[in-house]
Amino acid sequence: MVGLIDCDNFFCSCERVFRPDLARTPLVVLSNNDGCVVARSKEVKAMGIPEGLPYYQLKEQYPNSGIVAFSSNYALYGDMSSRIVSILREEAPDVIQYSIDESFLDLTGMDHIDLHKWGEHLCKKILKCTGMPVSLGIAPTNTLAKMASKYAKRYPAYNKCCVIGTEEQREKALRLFPVGDVWGIGRRIRRNLEYIGVNTAYDFAALSKDYVRRKFHVTGERTWKELHGEPCIAIEGLDGVTKKTIVTSRSFPEMIRDLADLRSHIANYAARCAIKLRRQNSVCSIVTAFIQSNHFREDLIQYDNSASHSFLTPTNTTNEIVEMATKILEAIFRKGIYYKRAGIMVSGISSADTVQPDLFEYNPEQSQKYKALSTALDKINGKLGADTVMLGAQQYRDKGEDGKSIKFVNAIRRAMKSPDYSTSIGAFVVG
Repeated sequence: MVGLIDCDNFFCSCERVFRPDLARTPLVVLSNNDGCVVARSKEVKAMGIPEGLPYYQLKEQYPNSGIVAFSSNYALYGDMSSRIVSILREEAPDVIQYSIDESFLDLTGMDHIDLHKWGEHLCKKILKCTGMPVSLGIAPTNTLAKMASKYAKRYPAYNKCCVIGTEEQREKALRLFPVGDVWGIGRRIRRNLEYIGVNTAYDFAALSKDYVRRKFHVTGERTWKELHGEPCIAIEGLDGVTKKTIVTSRSFPEMIRDLADLRSHIANYAARCAIKLRRQNSVCSIVTAFIQSNHFREDLIQYDNSASHSFLTPTNTTNEIVEMATKILEAIFRKGIYYKRAGIMVSGISSADTVQPDLFEYNPEQSQKYKALSTALDKINGKLGADTVMLGAQQYRDKGEDGKSIKFVNAIRRAMKSPDYSTSIGAFVVG
């Protein structure tokens, strides 16, 4: 059996843990630079406010709604997610964190216990220890577990845990579940299915396997098999599967023309990619940088460009990836353009345990220094907080009101960000 833990309204719930006065207040969390609504409390959803609505439109269309808005606080959300995962690892045989608010549980060997009672206990423990409400779905396959978690969240009678364990339960769950909400069925496939009269998961499962394979290819067939209780979709992180590409990109609070300013952003994106590589014990062989002008400003010159570089010896060190990323930027940068977005992608990813050094270009002494430096950065920033120590290239060069350089993390517009309650002692210092 497989379990899926899904945090309820995750970003909003994280904010409410330390603001219990907002327990029933309509609440939204905004994207980077306070651009759009990316998370909504159930009160906001009930008002019909869509995800992705620009914040300025929210203020215009709902002026007296009492909605409280927060800037995104990923330090808080990441720490709360880690706390939940640590509890899951105490209770389940194996845990695969699928996203910041979802984790799959391998429940192999637990068939002898009452999984529904165990699930109820787990959800209560997480709520008690972290203050975070979660829902749990348990079923024979990942797709059915995802479906069960939605039922657990939707219907209070399940007491936060829904189990699809018998053929009767599976059939009932499929009959009541819209086909467009099935994990793995996107908008295009949904439209095609509804056109031929397939409106529920049960209707889709009733199609012949050959028809599904012919019309929707191997991915559709896998979903069909999972709905029949046959596990065949691997989760990233299971069996050593890791990300094959990693991308870090953002839009800027204001348009940028200066190469030095743009370089600091690119350096930070590259550094974050390097951190993500080390976390999954991987190295990359290709670095790609891209820059984009503001497509919404038709009065300005438009320009997009990207370029890549291949390492002869794959790496995950911050120095090497940042250095190459900034060189690529300098090659594709064009003067006179107002840039609104940039990013870094690393690809050609493989295990850090199987690196084959280049015979002629590899410098073992320099490589060891870079590895030691990256390890030291990870330890210091892991203990004292992200961006406590960084490379000089990552420092944002604008000056704050105190005349000091502004760190990159503060160069993003987050006017309504909550304190880092769970990761910074300064969040509780008054006066």
